[in-house]
Amino acid sequence: MANRTRHAVYELYYHVVFIPKYREPCLTGATADRLKAIFAEICDDKDLELVEVDIMPDHVHLCIGSPPRNAPSLILNWIKGISARWYNDRYDDHIKWTRSYYVGSAGSVPESLCDSACQSEQTGSDAVTSEAVEQYIADQWEKEG
Repeated sequence: MANRTRHAVYELYYHVVFIPKYREPCLTGATADRLKAIFAEICDDKDLELVEVDIMPDHVHLCIGSPPRNAPSLILNWIKGISARWYNDRYDDHIKWTRSYYVGSAGSVPESLCDSACQSEQTGSDAVTSEAVEQYIADQWEKEG
């Protein structure tokens, strides 16, 4: 489902993965539950949509929806920095994250643009045709209508 800001309609979701320092398998039991709650708090504070949380003993997977104004690196900076700070302030055991992370985009692409991209690939063209993009924009304006 598309979200809206004042000037944009978007569906931006990021799959992020990051690990604790030295990849220690410390993210189990109560620690994992506490982190889930902290991630949810951060997302609420920063106007992000926390779609899914999967905490493994030695790494974290998150699916986060965000408005286009937030760069993926900024989102990870918030999630990792604030979560470590809040966790370490609230609990006796401590969390440290490595500086590295993985981020991949996940979301929807209109079928018409996918078809156009496949046709372009088959014909050797480098890009989706401008007609397909224009048609997609026109269709979106009709739906907004």
